Amino acid sequence: MLEVMSTTFIRSFPGDPPSSLRYGYDFIPPAYLPPGEDEYYLRNRQLEALYTPPGSSSPQPRQDLFRPLTCEEIRILEAQGNTCAAWQDVRVKEGFTPQLVKHCVFAGLVRIGSLDAGFLRYHDYLLPVGITHSRIIACDIGDRPAIHDCHYLSHYLIGDEVMLSSIDEMDTTNHAKFGEGLIKDGEDEAVRVWIDPLNEAGGRSVLPFLSMICADAYLWTVYREDTRLMEAFKRITQGSVDSRRGYYGTVGHGTVIKHCHTIKDVRIGEGAYIKGAHKLKNLSIRSDPRDPTQIGEGVELVNGIIGYGCRIFYGCKAVRFVLGNNSNLKYGARLIHSILGDNSTVSCCEVLNTLVFPAHEQHHNNSFLIAAMILGQSNMAAGATVGSNHNSRGNDGEIIAGRGFWPGLSSTLKHNSRFASYTLIAKGNYPAELHIPLPFSLITHTTAQLWVMPGYWWLYNMYALERNSWKCRIRDKRRFPVQHIETAYLAPDTAAEIIRAIGLMEGWAREAGYQRLKDLPPRAHLWAAKRTLERSDRPVKIIKAWQGLRAYREMLLYYGVKTLVDFFSLPQGDRVGLDRACGDVLSLQAAFPQALPLDWVNLGGQLVMETKVDALRTAIREGELTSWDQIHQAYDRFLQEYPLDRALHALQVLRFLHGGNPAASASETSITKERWNELLDEGVRIRSFIEDQVYKTKLKDYLDPFRQSTYRNKAEQDAVLGPLEANPFVQELRAESRLFLERVAASRL
Repeated sequence: MLEVMSTTFIRSFPGDPPSSLRYGYDFIPPAYLPPGEDEYYLRNRQLEALYTPPGSSSPQPRQDLFRPLTCEEIRILEAQGNTCAAWQDVRVKEGFTPQLVKHCVFAGLVRIGSLDAGFLRYHDYLLPVGITHSRIIACDIGDRPAIHDCHYLSHYLIGDEVMLSSIDEMDTTNHAKFGEGLIKDGEDEAVRVWIDPLNEAGGRSVLPFLSMICADAYLWTVYREDTRLMEAFKRITQGSVDSRRGYYGTVGHGTVIKHCHTIKDVRIGEGAYIKGAHKLKNLSIRSDPRDPTQIGEGVELVNGIIGYGCRIFYGCKAVRFVLGNNSNLKYGARLIHSILGDNSTVSCCEVLNTLVFPAHEQHHNNSFLIAAMILGQSNMAAGATVGSNHNSRGNDGEIIAGRGFWPGLSSTLKHNSRFASYTLIAKGNYPAELHIPLPFSLITHTTAQLWVMPGYWWLYNMYALERNSWKCRIRDKRRFPVQHIETAYLAPDTAAEIIRAIGLMEGWAREAGYQRLKDLPPRAHLWAAKRTLERSDRPVKIIKAWQGLRAYREMLLYYGVKTLVDFFSLPQGDRVGLDRACGDVLSLQAAFPQALPLDWVNLGGQLVMETKVDALRTAIREGELTSWDQIHQAYDRFLQEYPLDRALHALQVLRFLHGGNPAASASETSITKERWNELLDEGVRIRSFIEDQVYKTKLKDYLDPFRQSTYRNKAEQDAVLGPLEANPFVQELRAESRLFLERVAASRL
């Protein structure tokens, strides 16, 4: 039997280094203490920061507010079952009431704020202010806490009016990194935590950091050949946080934590609610009273960053991850080696080694997404298997899909595959790799051949297409929208994809003996060149090619007209980049006569001209930008310049429609006054078509006899579905149509 001979002895278990540290003291090993500093020097700075208002440049020393206990206070504390080896190291603020502290053990320097009789309430959960039945080791505790039955609470800074109840272990190590991909002084590179998105075998590894958004992860994941850029990202990340040992875990003001097993090396923001979590380790949990984060029962989270306003409940597991703002993990979801963008929900399923841009939905237990990059506004149906390895000898496959990706029920896709924006994949086991460069397409197949219908969404499901953009806008509840997100389905990225798709289809038309794609008969099909769209020898039929071409041209025209009339309606101050007034298409065309590049980059949900992304990479590589804050400021500048950049892109698209050559000069494709007014008329016609198609698509739900079969009568149907005219999306669409018509009228020449 081990006999404890002194209060300074600490037994080390096999595998642990020998230790003579005093209980509650020597948090920072002496070798890592700067000359003249004690073990509390970083703790005191953290405490100042915890109580410094945002934007303030003059933090006040908090440690000066605390005083030693009086003899009477010590007597009362001991009479109520409290113990401490050194009462002189328990400090309190004025307003401390010792009668509210019962049956506790204190060790190390403990500082306690004011305690007065009262209660803290979170919904129906009510606890008295005070500290009872807890072991408190080297902690700072704010004013009016309710801390009860915390069996081991060590090295935490706890804000005001915090509720901690029934926690088995809550502690911080001196080398805590709080989920960021750092190493602390004296640590080996091997302990650094990396995330491996897009490729299970690595090769695209990124380091998580507190302010990481999908734009950062995209740059780091994709441009791997740029070794100096990769080195710069690692250097910037390591330099973004102090590498010194000795930082404490924090619990922000007003946070509630109850009935949890293990919380270790976790930084928790204000207003968070954590209940019943099994294990939280090496995390930063961002939370704010205006946008609180909640974590629930049975959750296990290790090595991660959690954004503002997140919800994580019911047995979820996440390891090596970043979760964007206003995102959800629910019902046993697994998120491993993955980065999930803002406004996303993943439940009942598995997401591994994946970078997912904002507004992703995946709700079904029998779906998984592995080794992929999904560019947002996406939906994974039940049974979808995206990233199967059974056609490969290695675990190094990848899948990349553009915005609006929707693999249908029980669809199985293989590595390596790539899909243009708004690809809808019908149910089926697709036996070979796919490369689908035709946006807004429906993909289906038989044993004999693969079928691709370009422009399917525009032709047959306008309701879903328009609703996708509307849904992504109204579900954006972020109070801190750092990641800029484009939700319109017609935008610079999809317009550029359409232009490339038209070029491909024209080539196939010539191979079929037609001089131009327009010469195709309405019912004619095209055959793609072998192994162009699928890695197999079976034929690939482009069905309804003539209708698809018409849809593509309508989409481009509507995109160009709508973008320009929206731009001309902006106040002059929002047209960043214009040094003089350009209030109509002719003056804008005169100010920018040169042909501009059509290629854009989806930078984590934000659309940016490719030339600007290239310039940004150069600035990072060359050391002109040395922090993530500076890089994020560059994203903000891109956003300010986006209206003009998009308008010029739209102008170039209209020139393409007029001249047929993306690189044609302005003199060859310039838009005259007469041509502009014709384009406006055509835009009005297309807008009417959109509104009409949305209404007709939804009307099917009301008139189809099989849909009606479950209702006794129309009154019951209306009570369940609501009248079609009252549908909020339909009403919103009509309001947008009225606004579009007003802007068209104001833009006429």
